[in-house]
Amino acid sequence: MVYSEFITAKGEEAGAHRRETYNMSRLRSSSLEIKEKGTEFLREQLDAAQKELKLKDEECVKLSHVRNQLEQELEELTASLFEEAHKMVREANVKQAAAEKQLKEAQGKIDVLQAEVSALKTLVLTSTPSSPNRQLHPQLLSPGSSRASSRPGGHTRNKSASGALQLQTEPTPTDVASNREDKELDSVLFAEFLSWKETPSLDRSSAFISRVYREDIGPCLSFTCSELSQSVQCAVENNSLTIEPVAMSSLHTVKALECGGPNKCALSGMSRPCRHRIKLGDKENYYYISPSSRARITAVCNFFTYIRYIQQGLVRQDVQQMFWEVMRLRREMSVAKLGYFLTEES
Repeated sequence: MVYSEFITAKGEEAGAHRRETYNMSRLRSSSLEIKEKGTEFLREQLDAAQKELKLKDEECVKLSHVRNQLEQELEELTASLFEEAHKMVREANVKQAAAEKQLKEAQGKIDVLQAEVSALKTLVLTSTPSSPNRQLHPQLLSPGSSRASSRPGGHTRNKSASGALQLQTEPTPTDVASNREDKELDSVLFAEFLSWKETPSLDRSSAFISRVYREDIGPCLSFTCSELSQSVQCAVENNSLTIEPVAMSSLHTVKALECGGPNKCALSGMSRPCRHRIKLGDKENYYYISPSSRARITAVCNFFTYIRYIQQGLVRQDVQQMFWEVMRLRREMSVAKLGYFLTEES
């Protein structure tokens, strides 16, 4: 009986041990399963995090590329803006310098322009029986004043600093019965003038202008000092020559920038009393000139003045009247070249 109880106790103990072993086995199996599932879940989370991180890296690379591109464009834009600003400043400085130069030239030409306006008013001035124009009708002047004001071809001297001449229209045949001058139109010269009149300019390619330069302007402005003569011709063509009287008090004082002298003409080199001097454009030099040289220069200036009036459409005359006025001015240049000139009476 004791033995059977012992056996029974052993059996129960063995059963308890088996149950315990079985439970431990199940526990281990369950723990491994949980561990595997946890590992798999963590691996999935890691893969998802890696994918997300890769996308973030790609986005960062794109943003970095965009940033670099924007920085480059900003640098280029800044450089372009600075270059444009410097260009604008340079252009403004150039324009300012040009404007100042033009202003200085304009101020120097005020006297000449005023004299030309006066001459233009004389050209377009009309005369009526009730109010006759004495300048257009010399026969109405008194004997004492006609000698001082009349000039060949109808010119009078304007005693301004510029030395410009006032132009008058040619007297009609009924104005002056005596001293009548016959004239006959040259067909070749008139044809050249008509061709030039269609598109008036100072271009020497025109047969009319070329002939005047060759026959009148060139010989009239050809002086002993050839270099100065060429400069004078250029100044006359550019309308930048100034003729001014020399004050009596300064005749014995020659400045360093004055060429020639009160008793020596800078153009002809001859010893003559020089009551006038010329200035070429904006140059500082003054050149003393004799009365003969002055008459030759003013004759050419008168021609250019009338030609410019025609260019600007300011001459209210028909073509033949313009032609004869041009011929008269050409005759003045020829006469001045031969040494004939009128002196002014004080």
